[in-house]
Amino acid sequence: MIEVQNLTKRYGRVTAVDDISFRVERGEILGFLGPNGAGKTTTMRVLTGYMPPTAGKAIVAGFDIFDQPIEAKRRIGYLPETPPLYPEMTVLQYLNFVARIKGVGSGQRKVAVESVIDRTRLSDMADRHCSKLSKGYRQRVGLAQAILHNPEVLFLDEPTAGLDPKQIIETRQLIKSLAGDHTIVLSTHILPEVSQTCQRVVIINKGRVVAVDTPANLTSRLRGVETMYVQVDGGGTDVPAALEHVAGVTRVTLAEQRDGVAGYEVESAREHDVRRELARAVVSNGWGLLELRPLRMSLEEIFLHLTTEEAPTEAAP
Repeated sequence: MIEVQNLTKRYGRVTAVDDISFRVERGEILGFLGPNGAGKTTTMRVLTGYMPPTAGKAIVAGFDIFDQPIEAKRRIGYLPETPPLYPEMTVLQYLNFVARIKGVGSGQRKVAVESVIDRTRLSDMADRHCSKLSKGYRQRVGLAQAILHNPEVLFLDEPTAGLDPKQIIETRQLIKSLAGDHTIVLSTHILPEVSQTCQRVVIINKGRVVAVDTPANLTSRLRGVETMYVQVDGGGTDVPAALEHVAGVTRVTLAEQRDGVAGYEVESAREHDVRRELARAVVSNGWGLLELRPLRMSLEEIFLHLTTEEAPTEAAP
């Protein structure tokens, strides 16, 4: 649905986006991550036709955004960092105006506007001027205008910025509900938002792609090993030796101990699934198996690792 090939954007001698490539499949929600100044917003602006690239190519919904911009833009919904509102209009007036300029037919316009007002919880604000809205409600109106014409592709730049916790949850649920029917690129610096909303992530740093993968795969790749947390009741000092004898286990480390209950971090090679054998080793010795679960790097750890390395290894798109 989206294919980015060797995209580059320079401002004079400054390279904001440096030869990036990635794909987004139909119906997927892709998280687009990077520290401030990494090139996220510049990339979004180029992909939505807001500004031209210096080099490279981008296909959106089957159309080249630079050679066929009108057809591509008809299939794009865009929420920029600052929602493009007209302060002198009411919310209802603004959305009707947007519906007209986006080509929503006169027969469908009223239904389309009412639908996005309901989906973005704007009913109480429909007759209020945009200049009188809080930042959170401005974000909601911005999201409403992005989905108003039911586009195939959505580019959302910091969609929950300024929202309170309840509004953030509602907005995440709305975004997730759009997946499948819409392909979504979600730019954010809020890492829990990505882990709760997105199937895959693209991480960029200093204008270059440093990773394209699922959070789970990134964790496995960066650790180089699988790590399980095993909590045992009643085993005492005999537990580490029993766990180390399991085929594939490379290291056992005591993580915590209290009141006869001990927790261990058990490392194994990535190609070995040792869960059954770990459970068998504990149970066959008559100990209590209280917990057995994988330990993964948090998205925060992955993000910091990839954006603070001097020479990160770029993942294949």
